[in-house]
Amino acid sequence: MSVEDKSVGSVEIKDVPVLPNDSRADGPFHSAEDERRLVRKLDSRIMPVVCMLYLVAFLDRSNIGNARLQGLPEDVLHGDPTGVQFDWATSAFYFSFVICPVPAALLFKLSAPRIWFCCATIGFGLCSLLMATAFDLPGLVVSRLGIGLFEAAVSPVTPVYLSFFYTKEEIGSRIAAYNVFAAIASGFGGLIAFAIQNAPISIPRWKLLFIIEGAPSIILGVLCYIFLPNRPEETSMFDERERGIALARINRGATADVGRRLQKKHILFALTDWRVYLGGVMYLAAGSAASSISAFLPTIIKSFGFTNAIAQLLTLPPYLVAAVVFFLVCYSSDRMQSRGPFVAATCSLGAVGYILLLAVTSNPHVRYFATFCITSSLYCLMCMMLAWFSHNVGSESKRATVIPLVQSVGHSGSILGSHIYPLTESPRYIKGFSINLAFNVLGTIIAIILMISYKAENKKRDGLYGKPDKDALVDTSELADKAPEFRYTP
Repeated sequence: MSVEDKSVGSVEIKDVPVLPNDSRADGPFHSAEDERRLVRKLDSRIMPVVCMLYLVAFLDRSNIGNARLQGLPEDVLHGDPTGVQFDWATSAFYFSFVICPVPAALLFKLSAPRIWFCCATIGFGLCSLLMATAFDLPGLVVSRLGIGLFEAAVSPVTPVYLSFFYTKEEIGSRIAAYNVFAAIASGFGGLIAFAIQNAPISIPRWKLLFIIEGAPSIILGVLCYIFLPNRPEETSMFDERERGIALARINRGATADVGRRLQKKHILFALTDWRVYLGGVMYLAAGSAASSISAFLPTIIKSFGFTNAIAQLLTLPPYLVAAVVFFLVCYSSDRMQSRGPFVAATCSLGAVGYILLLAVTSNPHVRYFATFCITSSLYCLMCMMLAWFSHNVGSESKRATVIPLVQSVGHSGSILGSHIYPLTESPRYIKGFSINLAFNVLGTIIAIILMISYKAENKKRDGLYGKPDKDALVDTSELADKAPEFRYTP
């Protein structure tokens, strides 16, 4: 779709090369100040909405962990003395969240982004409200499946959406910015639960929790439609000069399938790329830890000897520290244009946390410190993985396949993570901590393998074709990241 053709009704699904001399790739001459001004405009319009979107999404996803200490098992699961029913209610979210991301991301590339985000956000907000009406396990499971379905249309496509506007030097810190709010949401949820726990109310506290945390999502869905811009070639937020600059930026270093179309062979490239599946296995460490921490952190902290109310409150500091740590890590990674060493380091940090939980059984202060290591590690890992693969794929069609595929493989670990902390193993939780420790060690090894692989491929191409200019335009329309002039970020 050209800059002049802003209609949103036509959809193309075919292999159409975008040549280097296409006007979309060249763009107008502009200064560095023009570009900085455009980036500030993008940040002020896109990032506040995306950050709030992740705040409410993670509140709706993880609030079941807080509801567990507010009477949910007693009222809905008939007491659930073994914790098995709660495990299934928790993991139900991940069944739809694992299955749906790839088709959702491919459909997203053919859609108007603001309408897409509006519908998805309203959808998971309604499902969260419906959790307050559940009276048995099937009702709870259906609501959680619905949340997973609609959040699968948000989480995996957000890095793809940001890649429409931001370069590889900028996207890591933007992914970090909205993931900061995911971490804050997990801690903020504990603060809301603490307030509800001590409030003199007549309705069950877990019902009020789902209502308070679900309703804002519906309002935000409407705001997504109002404020989020569509693709650079379509949005009305740009004048023609700004549109030209924006299109030149997203084609910097590579030019391929810009627009509402899919290149089928690039999708096939993604499905047959061995690095993608290794990345998914590495993401297992984050997926397993994320699901278990979000749902079980209040219970784990309670096992240290604290009351229900204090356990809810003590979930806040680990997430706040995690937010600061992974923003600094992602900012540093963007500046250095290096991902692998940071990914390996964050996996190692998570391993340290699980070793402390396994080795130290009687000191609640050390065990509480271990939760800081784990939360900081898992959010850093999720963020760095998305940034690493976002600009190592060469085209939008491959990116729209790779990002959700990595997350789908990784979040299958979330289903496992929902079943490895049964109440019968409290307070040691040896099985859960050991499994997550193994995933983090495996993630460290894979990060090193991928880093070496990317560096070796870059060196091989430098030897065969010479070192390309950093800002040279690379035609990736045919081969995506296999183009001879394309270079990976190790």
